Amino acid sequence: MMGETQQLLRETADRLFRDLAEERTLDFVRLWQKLDETGFRSLLVAEADGGFGGNFRDVAAVLRLAGQHALAAPLAEAMIATYLLHKAGWPVSDDLVTLAAGSEGRLEGNLFSGTLRAVPWGERAGLVLAEVEGGLILLPRDKATQVTTTANPAGEPRTRLVFANVPALVAPATGDLLLLGAFSRSCLIAGALDGALARSIEYANSRVQFGKPIGKFQAVQQALAVFAEEAAAVNCAAEAAALALDRGDGRFEVACAKIRASSAAAMGVATAHQVHGAIGFTAELGLHHLTRRLTSWSGEFGNERWWAEELGGLVAALGADQLWPEITRRG
Repeated sequence: MMGETQQLLRETADRLFRDLAEERTLDFVRLWQKLDETGFRSLLVAEADGGFGGNFRDVAAVLRLAGQHALAAPLAEAMIATYLLHKAGWPVSDDLVTLAAGSEGRLEGNLFSGTLRAVPWGERAGLVLAEVEGGLILLPRDKATQVTTTANPAGEPRTRLVFANVPALVAPATGDLLLLGAFSRSCLIAGALDGALARSIEYANSRVQFGKPIGKFQAVQQALAVFAEEAAAVNCAAEAAALALDRGDGRFEVACAKIRASSAAAMGVATAHQVHGAIGFTAELGLHHLTRRLTSWSGEFGNERWWAEELGGLVAALGADQLWPEITRRG
């Protein structure tokens, strides 16, 4: 049962993200200031350490709302980075800390040379957290010798950073960065699917064709029903992953959630635009804020194929006789 604190958290997030969605012309510095004032990035930090003292279910709830309102900010990255910094015993900077979705290079002692790829809002960050062969590393972004920023399909900045013998903080690699990055994308996709579904139902009930709302046509109703099933499945998978992470072992559930979310994202984008017709592709309608993010998030921190191979490896390691007992144990 949801406590008063958790309810307040969700109401605060919903209200703030809704307001920020209505201010899409707001510059990034001001937008991030408004987000950071809430303390959301310390959601997973214990109260004794100055954080919220929340859990992964709280993270899932906040990120679903962020996805539903197509929040254009690296909130998920900052939340995960802050959690991992505390877990490693490192001081938390007031600067924005983001994550590298991909990396390659070498670590010699505490000196890193290599490339960090697809860093969300990398050009805006003060620090970047990455997992490389040899450990978890924290690097100052301003020490990069090359900074190249492009954009994902949603228009959000993704930065390529090149470093040469830059001193880094180093901790043992645990795989948590990729795991939690995938979890965050599953939650964001769950929320964005909810948002796109709500828009599609509203449009279907208001758009009149051949003398009645198109939502009265059986084919449209069937498409929306399947869409609703997919959205519900992703929400359930994300919630299961959050519960497993709170128990301390969520790799199996996160793999399932990311596979399910990436698959449903493609279906949701197609159905939403089919229901809206040509107007769904216009900038004025705003549907694209959700569908372009669904397309982007589905491939970040491991796409559907990558996590399917990971899940296959976990299942194969269990063996045929232990798969069902493991599933029931986790349930």
